[in-house]
Amino acid sequence: MRLGDAAVTDLPDVDALNRLSDGLYNRDLAPTKRTGRTWGGYNIFTLWANDVHSLGNYAFAIGLFALGLGGWQILLALGLGGVFLFLLLNLSGFMGEKTGVPFPVMSRISFGIRGAQIPALIRGVVAIAWFGIQTYLASVVLRIMIVAVIPSADTLDHNRFLGLSTLGWIAFVVLWVIQLVIVSYGMEMIRKYEAFAGPVILITMAALAIWMFGKAGWSIAWTTPESKTGLDMWLQIVGGASLWVAIYGTFVLNFCDFTRNAKSKKSIVRGNFFGIPLNMLLFGGIVITLAGAQFKINGQVIESPADIVKTVPNTLLLVLACLALLVLTVAVNLMANFVAPIYALNNLFPKQLNFRRAGLISGVIGIVILPWNLYDSPAVITYFLGGLGALLGPLFGIVMADYWLIRKSKVNVPDLYCDLPDAPYYYRGGVNPRAVIALIPTAGAALLMAFVPAFHVVSNYSWFIGAALGAIVYLLVADREGPFVDVSGEPIAVPSKH
Repeated sequence: MRLGDAAVTDLPDVDALNRLSDGLYNRDLAPTKRTGRTWGGYNIFTLWANDVHSLGNYAFAIGLFALGLGGWQILLALGLGGVFLFLLLNLSGFMGEKTGVPFPVMSRISFGIRGAQIPALIRGVVAIAWFGIQTYLASVVLRIMIVAVIPSADTLDHNRFLGLSTLGWIAFVVLWVIQLVIVSYGMEMIRKYEAFAGPVILITMAALAIWMFGKAGWSIAWTTPESKTGLDMWLQIVGGASLWVAIYGTFVLNFCDFTRNAKSKKSIVRGNFFGIPLNMLLFGGIVITLAGAQFKINGQVIESPADIVKTVPNTLLLVLACLALLVLTVAVNLMANFVAPIYALNNLFPKQLNFRRAGLISGVIGIVILPWNLYDSPAVITYFLGGLGALLGPLFGIVMADYWLIRKSKVNVPDLYCDLPDAPYYYRGGVNPRAVIALIPTAGAALLMAFVPAFHVVSNYSWFIGAALGAIVYLLVADREGPFVDVSGEPIAVPSKH
């Protein structure tokens, strides 16, 4: 079915419009015009200023200290991971900047106009579950803040309904509503919120580290008594760097959701450089200070900055620290766990949904699944979310090999929205069987590395191995003949701010 007249009044190229399908195209899935794009280097930087300093990342990096890595080893692991991520995110980001399309549409290039539902839904399901979980973890911080300000509220925290206390439900719903309100105003509001949150997080975390440094007598413990040395140390460093990349396995896949609004490749490189390698070194310094100071004080290794916040003796400072952690968690959730399912749902139902409606549905699913129960279930985290996460490496390898190595970045953007049998991305019934053939064995290998104890020795490197296998197998079976043509999406593009 072609787009009706009412949908094309502001789209000038009639020939391009005649090939568009309203089952593949709407204003949120359409490519963005180059003029008027609003995401500069600072906006890309603030994405990472927020995401790198997430509570989950602090728990991971502090865990390296607990596993026996000292200060310089942690910095080296994070630095290596930062270099790898900088390169991978540039490759992914350039795709969005050139085509102006979100990840589900980008996936149509390699998987076909219908087959693209596979990577989009895998990414979306992982994100929507983590959206709920992260909102729950933020609600725990909000509960601490509420009780600190209103001690009598503690009486609301001792009953249970569907797994949460009354205070727990109040805190969760408040944060849930705040996030839905922000998302309802679209990507431009998310950009503004991230730009606001970035400096808040950096200043707060630096201040917390300085406070802990002073509390420890202006010196810290650089290592624990169980510090690793020799080969074990180097394996832990490289493994830590690899796991650091794996944490971002979701984001390197759908970074184009953001860079489709980027002003230029230069802004992506600049934002990634300051936001990834340099920011990660700052992050590493804060981790070492927090963990090393606490270990010097009482010989214990903290699990998260939230553990330190609870010990702040001044109520006003505790409230400010809690507010900063809440600002941070909302910022991370919006970028990492809300945008992906919105575009995935849009891709499933482009005629019925838009950004706001898809955001509301994502939010409702995020509360209906009772995410605190998921978080408390090791089986769900390990086998369901862990299993889906293991597939992201092979998906990344296939998508990148197809775009950069097979097509040499040549894309017919208007035909990504065409369901005619002669269209280049129609393949067989809308699915590229070669991409599916490449995904099945490599996904199996990724799952084996994730769950079979015999492969534990390489589990730290599973994302890299999965991505490499996905790329190699796809290169072996891919159609290299083409023809591959480069056609701009400008004739069917919409303004970046819409």
